[in-house]
Amino acid sequence: MPKNTKVTQREHSNEPVTESVADLLSLEHPMDYKNSQMSMGLSPGSTAPVKALIPSPDPDAEDGRPAWNNKLEYILAQVGFSVGLGNVWRFPYLCQKNGGGAYLVPYFILLILIGIPLFFLELAVGQRIRRGSIGVWNYVYPQLGGIGVSSLMVCGFVGLYYNVIIGWSIFYFFQSFQYPLPWAECPIQINGSQAIVVPECDKSSATTYFWYRQTLNITSSIDDTGGLNWKMVLSLLVAWILVCLAVIKGIQSSGKVMYFSSLFPYLVLFCFLVRGLMLKGAVDGIAHMFTPKLEKMLEPQVWREAATQVFFALGLGFGGVIAFSSYNKRENNCHFDAALVSVINFVTSILATLVVFAVLGFKANIMNEKCVVDNAEKIIGFLNTGVLSKELIPPHINFSHLSTEDYAEMYGVIKTVKEDIFEQLGLDSCLLEDELNKAVQGTGLAFIAFTEAMTHFPASPFWSVMFFFMLINLGLGSMIGTMTGITTPILDAFKIRKEILCVACCVIAFLLGLLFVQRSGNYFVTMFDDYSAGLPLTVVVFLENISVAWIYGTDRFMQDLEDMLGFRPYSFYYYMWKYVSPAILVLLIIATVIEMAISPAGYNAWVEAEGAEQFHSYPPWALAMAYSLIVVAMLPLPIVFLLRHYNLISDGSNKLSVSYRKGMMKEISNLEEQDEQRFILGKNPSEAPSPMPAPRPYLGPGGTQEMTNTNYGTSTKTGYQNIGSPESEL
Repeated sequence: MPKNTKVTQREHSNEPVTESVADLLSLEHPMDYKNSQMSMGLSPGSTAPVKALIPSPDPDAEDGRPAWNNKLEYILAQVGFSVGLGNVWRFPYLCQKNGGGAYLVPYFILLILIGIPLFFLELAVGQRIRRGSIGVWNYVYPQLGGIGVSSLMVCGFVGLYYNVIIGWSIFYFFQSFQYPLPWAECPIQINGSQAIVVPECDKSSATTYFWYRQTLNITSSIDDTGGLNWKMVLSLLVAWILVCLAVIKGIQSSGKVMYFSSLFPYLVLFCFLVRGLMLKGAVDGIAHMFTPKLEKMLEPQVWREAATQVFFALGLGFGGVIAFSSYNKRENNCHFDAALVSVINFVTSILATLVVFAVLGFKANIMNEKCVVDNAEKIIGFLNTGVLSKELIPPHINFSHLSTEDYAEMYGVIKTVKEDIFEQLGLDSCLLEDELNKAVQGTGLAFIAFTEAMTHFPASPFWSVMFFFMLINLGLGSMIGTMTGITTPILDAFKIRKEILCVACCVIAFLLGLLFVQRSGNYFVTMFDDYSAGLPLTVVVFLENISVAWIYGTDRFMQDLEDMLGFRPYSFYYYMWKYVSPAILVLLIIATVIEMAISPAGYNAWVEAEGAEQFHSYPPWALAMAYSLIVVAMLPLPIVFLLRHYNLISDGSNKLSVSYRKGMMKEISNLEEQDEQRFILGKNPSEAPSPMPAPRPYLGPGGTQEMTNTNYGTSTKTGYQNIGSPESEL
């Protein structure tokens, strides 16, 4: 025993010595916490149902975990992860489909009720426990440790096909460096002595043909793989190289990338907004978007889709939010971060919607004018052949300068007078509203509708380059978060060099991603997008909510947040976490299952002969593959629960970690110094303060009324005995 300990001093002195817990701990072997009788008043061998979220008091300096260089890098990383391609091509579509401006009301309400509270919850647990998704949920409640594994599985599925979309954007980006743009006109083929437009393009459009034939070279069904599309293989390889370079050094490299990948899209969106507002018809598009159809708010489907969009817009359940926040200092104000990132995400969606509808309004005007010209030629033909009388044409109408208003008037007269033969004439109404109501989303918006509009821009190659470079950066920001959600829990659990792990993940993902760059690959992208994330992630976030609010305890969690942040969060969060958010998530899960049951499982196949899409049902093997994605993603939840319930695997918390013991001894040492100061000032040892912290009552949601928490299983007087260790073993 060291000579300078107070235990040794007692043997050589008659003076009373205040015993030091730090001295005793320094002489102890690592405690088997799981089997200790002191652990929360349990019998040896029993397992505590849940641990307190209070690891090492100063782990930032003890556990060697990387940290963000500054707060701005962290905020940009969270913004880059949450703001993705869905903000540009999913949110505007939902606005158009679900009542225009009226859709913003349910979206904003659900953002307040489930979006911000659950985003705050993930930020808080990641920052408090400083582990990835697997380590966090192993620590909160080991039997639900499968939550983290399911998050990792979903991240893997999403990352596989999401990077394919980045690859498509890279292909279009390089194709944009030419004038005219290659999708501006239909190609011409020589048929004997005649030059004719390619029939497939003639039946569709130049941009549609370029997307399906020149880019994807797509087959007519999912059964026909068609072999690899080597242009897309090369684009996918470039995409994975970019992602690998961005994450290879962890947050040290991804944090620097975020300065550009998170901010550049906003520059492009503002440029597009300014340019779009100068285009003819832009105001029509924006007015169409914000004109509320209030009756839509009464439809349950609108609220379900709004909840789903809120859910995925913030990246809940993927593990990226938890992983990024785990590199923060514990005193960081994650409550402010949750509100800030959520508001930025919402404002970005509104900005992207303004841009999309301004450009689509311009496109609708062009298509409407083309419709008027085509139908005016039909009318002239009918006048020349005598099918229609010239007396039907109002005298002020000039066919050489025919406006949409003049055509509408002429169309109305002909329809009224020639009602008996009107359908045979084949005239279109050419209403601007009809063009604006043509809903497009996803790849149809980015690679067909938007590209078609840009062909009519002055200096169209410049705007095309900017647009697809923006898509690459949006996708890259989300992919960095997705990859961090995969690598962080693995690095926490296993001692692997992050460079080796990142390269290995990217290589494996590229090889698996070859499934999506076959000629039929677009159909598999649709399948993964529909089935791999929706239901599994909703279940994951529901279990996250339940494990914190009901198993760990909302009162205890609120107390932990007060210890960590220095203030008690609003009571609003207490009731959201405990009652409102779980109820909404249950309804969302039920609605999702019902939607999957009643909707036919299939995909839109491109039919070359017709130059159009046609809905096909999945063949049995593809349907089995689609449902297996859901099963595989959710399978870790029951497996880990059963294995830990029957003690077949470790709960990952049976030993106190070295950094934890160091931090605990450091805090006790500080308390001991105060003890010795009082002793020197003449106080009796019995009056000296105990080195153990005084028990603190747990307060209710308002923070004013003392509450008894039964989840501890023992009195709070056990002090440090209630503290667990945030190990990350599975």
